[in-house]
Parts: sequence; structure tokens; C-alpha cells
Amino acid sequence: MPISYCRHKQTDSQWGKTVSSNEQDKLLFTPGPLTTSRSVKEAMLHDVGSRDSVFIEKVRSVRTDLLRLAGVSQESGYESILLQGAGTYGLEAVVSCAIPKTGHLLLVINGAYGHRLKKIADIHQIRTTGLVYQENETPQAEDVKSVLDKDGSITHVSIVHCETTTGMFNDIEAVGRVVAGFQKEYIVDAMSSFGAVPIDFAACHIDYLVSSSNKCIEGVPGFSFIIARRSCLLKTKGQSRTLSLDIFDQWEGLEQNGQFRFTPPTHTISAFHQAVAELLEEGGVTGRARRYKENYALLVQGMRTLGFREYLEAPKQGYIISSFLYPADPKFDFDDFYNRLNGQGFVIYPGKLSHADCFRIGNIGKIYPQDIGNLLKAIESVIEKMNITL
Repeated sequence: MPISYCRHKQTDSQWGKTVSSNEQDKLLFTPGPLTTSRSVKEAMLHDVGSRDSVFIEKVRSVRTDLLRLAGVSQESGYESILLQGAGTYGLEAVVSCAIPKTGHLLLVINGAYGHRLKKIADIHQIRTTGLVYQENETPQAEDVKSVLDKDGSITHVSIVHCETTTGMFNDIEAVGRVVAGFQKEYIVDAMSSFGAVPIDFAACHIDYLVSSSNKCIEGVPGFSFIIARRSCLLKTKGQSRTLSLDIFDQWEGLEQNGQFRFTPPTHTISAFHQAVAELLEEGGVTGRARRYKENYALLVQGMRTLGFREYLEAPKQGYIISSFLYPADPKFDFDDFYNRLNGQGFVIYPGKLSHADCFRIGNIGKIYPQDIGNLLKAIESVIEKMNITL
């Protein structure tokens, strides 16, 4: 018999709804899209016009709340920009707009998502230098300093905050201090961290931060967002390499009339508006971090008890998503393992490492310690049925 996965009723009843077990979706232990609350889903049940005053007010509210969650404001010199498309669209928008034709981007890379930024820059024929580490290595601020010391032509530096390839947290503050010391512009991919990992914009000297609607704020896919230092954003006027990804024109339109230049993801923004309210109700970034950390601690403890080993050493591991090594038993087949868990209502994620066989389990989304406990029971059951020795 499949293991049932009853959810905490307060997950949704706090917003006035109780979900019966037969209405439950599969639980997504992935880096996104994520499991969302019933109330976030319900926020998408109503159609709204892109010029409707109610929708324009939601856009204004979301933009203001994003700055609030970042600990910055328009008064402190920052702007928030919403852009149709997944997180990679936002990253490509920043890279293709912020870096002029004469620019030179230093990419700090220790995983697949850093390499993706390199691909974006190459497509736009932007000059790059890569500071590349193994996927289990932490980038060092001193190495960034050494590169910047040697090459004065570098104008921008990029780094991934939570490298979702492994789940490692990179030290964006230490790197940011170095970047600021050389008066370069600093781009941070905070796709899998913003909303659940505290970020001090001033201490990190961030000029551009990019994330998306379907990560730690627990909305649904459909748009990315950029939090930009205004003085840097203003310099991008006229230097976009594309029409639809022009962050200056997008920001200017939002400022002038609250509207997107092209058809906005109305339902996604309505869902995100509700998701932000639920994040604030939970205690903001620190409150959400507390729950995710509890999920992570329970997951790691349980997986170790079962006999699994993490890919990263504990001090390097963040609490967003974790990579686990395949068991040594040759009978282990990930696709079989995945499908058996999926059949019981639990969705995990394949690995993305270049030199080790791993799978990944996320701790984020509208999941709670009880859900982690049920996942662990399901994994134990599946391993027994597969006759895997750990």
C-alpha cells in the first residue's frame, strides 16, 4: 500500500481553507516549481485585465514588498523590476543590459548555474573571465581580489548565492566587499535563496539581485524580478541587446503607469501577491528560514540514519536543497527510485553534478517537518522494495 502523506491542516486552514487528503497534489521536494498553499492557488481563480486598477495596485504592492523583503527601499536608492519569464530570463536581462559593449564580466563559478551565466554572456558576445571551482569547493574572496588586481578591464562580477547544483551557499558578502573595493558592479543570482536566506544588501554591496516567483516566496512560475541599485540601473538606458529584456524600459514603464510593456502574467502576480502576504505572516525572511532549517535538519538526520551520505561536507551545505550520493549498491537505479517515490506522492530531483552521481531533495515550498518525516518513511519503504543495501 502506498504511504499516505497527510499534510498539516494549519498549512491552509490559517487562510480559511482545509484541504482533504484526496485533493492533495504530490509534494514537491525540488528547487522549483514548489508545493504551494491552497490560498496561493485560489488567488489565480479570477481573471483580471492588465490595465485594471486592482491589478496595477497588486503590481505596485509586490514591487514595494520585494524591496521591503530585501531590506532596502526607493528612498535608499533601489528599484524593483518585474519581468515576464522564468529566473533565467531575469538573469539574461541583467547581463545583456547592465554590461556595455566595452564591458568585461568576471564570473565566479562553482556549479551548473554559474556556467549558465557564462553561456548567456557568450551568446551576447560579452567578454568574460571565469574563476572556476569544483562543485564541492567554496569560492574565495581572495581569489576574486587576485583576478581583479591583475585585470583592470573587468567591469562586472557575478556569483550565484545558493548554487542549486549542490545546495552550497556562497559567501556573497565577502566577495561583495572585494568587488566594491575595486568599484566594479556586482550581480548576484539569488534564485534559490531570496525570501528565505537573510541578505544584507549594504554589507554585500549588491548592485543587481535576481530571483523568481516560484522559489522561496512560494509563488508559481511566470515571472522573475530584479532588485537594482538605481544609479546602476540608470546607466543601462539604451544599451539593452534585446527588446523584451530591456530592464530600463521595463522599469520606466512600471514607474510611469504601473503597467508592463507587454502582456503581464496576471494570474502569477495575483498568486505571488498572496504568497508574499503568507511569507510576512510567517515572520518574513527569518520566519521562513526557521521552517526551512528545521526541514533540512530533519531530512539530513533521517537520510543519514537510513545510510545515505551527503555530497557536500556539512559546513558547506545550505538549508535550501541537499545533494545525496547514490548508494554503492549496483542495484540502485535512480529512475526506478524516483518513479517509486513519485507513485507515493513524493517528487524529488535528479542530480546535476559533472563528476559524481547524486540526487537532490529540496526543503523549500509549503512543506513542513511532518512532510519530511513522511518522505523519509517513503524512501525507507522504496529502498526495502528495491532490495538496496546502504
